[in-house]
Amino acid sequence: MSRVTLLALQVLVAIVCIALWQFFSTVPVFGKVLLPPFFFSNPVDVFSQIVKWFASGVIWKHLAITLWESILAFVIGSVGGVLIGFWFARQPLVAAVFDPYVKMANALPRVVLAPIFALWLGLGIWSKVALGVTLVFFIVFFNVYQGVKEVSRTVLDNGRMLGMSEGQLMRHVYWPSALSWMFSSLHTSVGFAVVGAVVGEYLGSAAGLGYLIQQAEGVFDVAGVFAGMFVLSAFVILIDVGVTLVERRLLVWRPTVEGRG
Repeated sequence: MSRVTLLALQVLVAIVCIALWQFFSTVPVFGKVLLPPFFFSNPVDVFSQIVKWFASGVIWKHLAITLWESILAFVIGSVGGVLIGFWFARQPLVAAVFDPYVKMANALPRVVLAPIFALWLGLGIWSKVALGVTLVFFIVFFNVYQGVKEVSRTVLDNGRMLGMSEGQLMRHVYWPSALSWMFSSLHTSVGFAVVGAVVGEYLGSAAGLGYLIQQAEGVFDVAGVFAGMFVLSAFVILIDVGVTLVERRLLVWRPTVEGRG
């Protein structure tokens, strides 16, 4: 399937969903509107709210703050996950000792951590960044750890037979093995970095997309809540596109699906 066809189908799904939403929120079915506008709003009002935000320029400040928080959380969490994941994979004893503690830390509810970070770091950006880091770190860590552990033993033995040093093995064997796993986790981590920032803003801040959504929810502005969610979704997609471009650049050696067949 060509990219154009795939894109057309994806857009078609969105159009159908929005059309059904508009229909069921405005047209009575058997004498009753199935999606009451008070609870579900409708696409026209949501789109009008988004246009109003961008036309007035009020959205840009909030977008910039959320973007900065998300980038910091994504970068810090990803770098930490990659480095510690590599270290644990290459040091089995260290991994065995810290295994229960890593699992305990990963099991902690992130929403519970949000007020703690706010208490420690204040209501500025760093409490939101810290929350995002806790979401991103473990996703990247576990994927990189597994990617290094799953390295082909045949390739590894061949490299050692050729006299490769540990540094060369890391660069030419372990790192390529972990890259696919790492980028798979990064696509997921993009969304979680934004979620961490927005949840932190929602619980306590004076700006950001989470703040906008919280303010709209506080006055029962359902259109504003959905508008914030749509802007947030588009925001995540744009960041994910950037990750995809970097992935294609770094994994140019990887065979395509057709090539594997």
